[in-house]
Amino acid sequence: MTRVAAIDCGTNSIRLLVADADPATGRLTDLDRRMEIVRLGQGVDRTGRLAPEALERTFAACRVYAAAIEELGAEKVRFVATSASRDAENSETFVQGVLDILGVEPEVISGDQEAQLSFYGATKELSGSDHLERPFLVVDIGGGSTEFVVGDDEVRAARSVDIGCVRMTERHLVRDGAVVDPPTPERVDAIRADIAAALDLAEETVPLADAATLVGLAGTVTTVAAVALGLKEYDGAAIHHSRISLEQVREIAERLCASTHAERAAIPAIHPGRVDVIASGALVLLAVMERTGAREVVVSEHDILDGIAWHAALDDE
Repeated sequence: MTRVAAIDCGTNSIRLLVADADPATGRLTDLDRRMEIVRLGQGVDRTGRLAPEALERTFAACRVYAAAIEELGAEKVRFVATSASRDAENSETFVQGVLDILGVEPEVISGDQEAQLSFYGATKELSGSDHLERPFLVVDIGGGSTEFVVGDDEVRAARSVDIGCVRMTERHLVRDGAVVDPPTPERVDAIRADIAAALDLAEETVPLADAATLVGLAGTVTTVAAVALGLKEYDGAAIHHSRISLEQVREIAERLCASTHAERAAIPAIHPGRVDVIASGALVLLAVMERTGAREVVVSEHDILDGIAWHAALDDE
């Protein structure tokens, strides 16, 4: 048994998992799992740089996480940074800040590495299931990018493309520094066109339509699931391994695209930090389901964070 701490810092959120990993049983026992919306990728698509205020929000969360890691006595810590920090010209400022606070250097991983960690974290529990057909297509919709991975127990093909909920929102729904609410049909069509072009790129590497089971990860997917389930507050246990139909996803995407900020904020299952970006994320999920022909998505609360934790635990074995 090894106590590990895994941190996943993406474009929109930073998440912590402290867990006991038992390689003998393949079981990961959570001790602390939490998330903060820090919007590290604020403006990166436009400026190519991490904004000072975004860096400070992220460092503040890191200080809180450092205290939790010390209190729980994690033996190994692994910090993985994804899309926003890959894209930024001033990523060295981010790297040094994390090192100063947590004592570990963030691994700024490639899109392919991100995809493989997501697949491992999402499917480790599912691999023994007799109820789900293989191969799996794991889709991780992040803030800056979306990862596609096809595999059985091992990865067959993976591809990361730049269609995340924050990137699509900032590219198409922001005017004069504010999000257009509700988005015009022309802006929604522009998002859909970007998504379609990115799916074309993904299909050059990953046979999307070959998968028998679609597994969806990360905040966009779990939030759409929470809305579909009619939850009054976010409930990870109810969301984990729920199955949401194509018809439900389409209805929710259309509803979100027709809503104002206030109307989306009034939906109790939507985290305040996702109110501005959830419509774009839902459009990505809908497009993936339509492109692949999936009639439903299996929603997983276990994702890249769990993959990071397992890799930290097994690093010396």
